[in-house]
Amino acid sequence: MKNIIVSGATSMLGLALIEQCAAAGVSIQALIRRGSGKRARIPRSPLIRVIEGDLDEYGSLRLPAGDYDAFYHFAWSHTDNASRDLAEAQARNIGYTLDALKLAEKCGAKKFIGAGSQAEYGLAQGAVSPLAKVAPVSAYGTAKYAAGRLAGIAARQTGTRFVWTRVFSTYGVNDMDSTMIMYCLEKLLRGELPILTKCEQKWDYLHCRDAARAFFLLGDRGKDQEIYNIGGGVARPLRYYVETLRDCVDPALPLGIGRREYAADQIMYLCADIEGLVRDTAFQPEIEFGAGVKELIEWYKTRNNARNDER
Repeated sequence: MKNIIVSGATSMLGLALIEQCAAAGVSIQALIRRGSGKRARIPRSPLIRVIEGDLDEYGSLRLPAGDYDAFYHFAWSHTDNASRDLAEAQARNIGYTLDALKLAEKCGAKKFIGAGSQAEYGLAQGAVSPLAKVAPVSAYGTAKYAAGRLAGIAARQTGTRFVWTRVFSTYGVNDMDSTMIMYCLEKLLRGELPILTKCEQKWDYLHCRDAARAFFLLGDRGKDQEIYNIGGGVARPLRYYVETLRDCVDPALPLGIGRREYAADQIMYLCADIEGLVRDTAFQPEIEFGAGVKELIEWYKTRNNARNDER
């Protein structure tokens, strides 16, 4: 790839992809919200051009016409846990995705790659294949599924190559504060006790740079109208993740394992089946969890020190 467009460019995965592409000499049009407070996160590079435009402007937004290899669509409104069941807000994201597809076509992008979610599978258990039954239970998961299906149909009608992904649990620099990893990290760095379940459930975590590399490879090798899971392909007990995180901060710190009850709909085993991704792109995860956590800790400390200096 030589030239791409990335919406949601200040998100964790958007930023990770931009950094990887810039390092590979790819030119990037980075779409961000107007007045975004995260604009400073985007690296300064002659290869990166930042363009402001809210999601509801995608239908009329003008981008430089060019020979774009791919349009990566990460932008999505109301992603925090409190907003994921706001049906009307999530439904608007479906239209925004179709607008992003039209924008990609108007700019001449050869391929549209959308970022869906494991939430599309609902309360699935085990190693989940892209061919597994889709049964979302949240408005967020339902909107992601509908956006992927409708955009895929629209792309087929216009001849745009289309790839949809379903992203499983990712972590790393620029993660949202509301995730389990960030919750535990913040508590431990403050010397507070993270309140956790028995941590017997098995999850599949993937570092954001590994996820970005999967997206990069799909830009070159992803097959038209294919759905790919983005994950590590290996599930480990949650206890492994939180103990590794604790040990990277301070092995002497206690963990509140078993102090929180499991939710009534707790999924005890969830893993991304990435056979199709590996087959078509030769993707393999590279970043070991402990190494990723150590990097995350340093980033978190630097970010908080900067915030304190601003006060």
